[in-house]
Amino acid sequence: MSLQAHIESLKEKHASLEVRIADEDHRPRPDDMVLSRLKVEKLRVKEEMERLRGA
Repeated sequence: MSLQAHIESLKEKHASLEVRIADEDHRPRPDDMVLSRLKVEKLRVKEEMERLRGA
């Protein structure tokens, strides 16, 4: 997989996590553990994208 393709894949994963976070957050009783896990994963993906762009 090329670098650009990998970055695009990470962008898609980041967007997907954003949607999942919004969905969970808008539930009547959001699960804080799930929200926390999703946010950590989203941050990890963002950091990976930034690291690859700087490479």
